[in-house]
Amino acid sequence: MTEAVLSRGTRGTRPGASRTRTRRQTELLDRLEALFLAEGFAHFTLDDLAARLRCSKSTLYALAPSKEQLAVSVVRHYFKSVAARIEERIRDVIDVRERIGAYLAAIGDELRPASGEFIEDIAAFEPARAAYETNARFAAERIRGFIREGVEQGVFRDVHAALVAEMINVTIAGIQRGDILERTGLTSADAFAELATFVLNGLAPVAPRDGGVDKTRRAR
Repeated sequence: MTEAVLSRGTRGTRPGASRTRTRRQTELLDRLEALFLAEGFAHFTLDDLAARLRCSKSTLYALAPSKEQLAVSVVRHYFKSVAARIEERIRDVIDVRERIGAYLAAIGDELRPASGEFIEDIAAFEPARAAYETNARFAAERIRGFIREGVEQGVFRDVHAALVAEMINVTIAGIQRGDILERTGLTSADAFAELATFVLNGLAPVAPRDGGVDKTRRAR
């Protein structure tokens, strides 16, 4: 079976990185995204995709020169769209505590359509996995910034922001893979709600027992 399994020949490529797409091509990427989210992508050939989308293979080749690069383009398109929608949802949230809760809830909503097959295919294909990891690093940096802001405002206790952000991201990855959901019996939405509650309670300032100045604060 040709093209049945993603090859390793695209490592280091940047498909579509500087390409201006037409409206038709963007719509096609959106349709591919929905298909991949629901069913994964490793098992598809270009013939399969052309048949499912009712387009020609040449139309797909206009998006990327191979199925491997097409898969990476779609994965990048998905995460870029996810990041934009999440930022839009928190754009007007002023209170930093509410912003973290809204950010985590938005991540949960955006990742919910991703099937186990899609996540497994990303994990198995290094260029696609790299796109996911880039997105995860961005999310960790955003959360880290929110925590720092809350510490500076005095609404959060002083913590190691980078460590907390990485711990949150590890939990997000576990929810997305399904590991945490399987072990806890929670739905994705409930898991992200519990994570937000846990994080915000953990960051809440601790009043000094002697009523004096809190001496535990440290510089970052």
